[in-house]
Amino acid sequence: MKLSLEKAKKFYRQMLLIRRFEEKSAQLYTEQKIRGFLHLYIGEEAVATGIMDALTPQDGVVATYREHGHALVRGIPATKVMAELYGKMEGCSRGRGGSMHLFDKKLRFYGGYAIVGGGLPLAVGIALADKRMGRKGVTVCFFGDGAVAEGEFHESLNLAALWQLPVLFVCENNLYGMGTHLKYAESETNIAKKAKSYRIEAHQVDGMDVIKINEAARKAVEYVRSGKGPQFLECLTYRFRAHSMFDAELYRTKEEVEEWKKKGPLVTFKKRVEELGIWSEIDADAIEKEVEKTIEEAVAFAEKGTWEPVSDLTKYLYSQEVSS
Repeated sequence: MKLSLEKAKKFYRQMLLIRRFEEKSAQLYTEQKIRGFLHLYIGEEAVATGIMDALTPQDGVVATYREHGHALVRGIPATKVMAELYGKMEGCSRGRGGSMHLFDKKLRFYGGYAIVGGGLPLAVGIALADKRMGRKGVTVCFFGDGAVAEGEFHESLNLAALWQLPVLFVCENNLYGMGTHLKYAESETNIAKKAKSYRIEAHQVDGMDVIKINEAARKAVEYVRSGKGPQFLECLTYRFRAHSMFDAELYRTKEEVEEWKKKGPLVTFKKRVEELGIWSEIDADAIEKEVEKTIEEAVAFAEKGTWEPVSDLTKYLYSQEVSS
């Protein structure tokens, strides 16, 4: 894959934005500015960045509860994402969703889901609607390796294959479903192989290399959009932080984490771009400052945001009755 300087800057900026946003979120959580659950995407930035670049505005996205990075790269402003984490009305879900339920109808970002595997059947439904309505959208469904043990995984892949639906399944395999290593949860640890059993074209890709992911994603999206049916990408990645802020992280060693950090998305990207001879042209320091400013503005926006009044507690619980 040829990588232009413009695209290299974009990838680096997006991955750095995710990294710094998540680091700031962790800090704010310890300060009790952010409450509830918080699942960080640090270490997996290349997946969201590489996949989203292959999409168009007409495509839909269904994510998991570890979806801050997906939302940011899809185009939801950092201000709105941070305000949502704060629980403020200016957030992308009016402060009602918090960390695990980011949503933006205009961007066709159909939310993160707290239930493991919960987004899979919804993605199939969105893709079915697109097909029935004659739309050319592709629905991308992100999920972790832990979701593979859920019944929805098998039901969703089966229906997508039977009905030849325009779905791109993206498994972010970070080796651990909460605190359980994949080898203790799955008799077959090659998840792409499981997808193939449903007669879905499936591939494994290095989830730490944004260039490889983007190349695989572009091929997959083109395949799905052409009407050939669903496709499956297993991105082999790793989260550097605990499962959530409540995780004591007793199931893996610090040495294991450090080894993975040596091949993290930002480290790998710098090496790849240096090989292309354009790293010095990216101006990493300028991008760092730009991202830092974006994070500062996001925090300031969230701090100034407003709390929803108690009188609104019963609003938006039911759809408005349609008059005949």
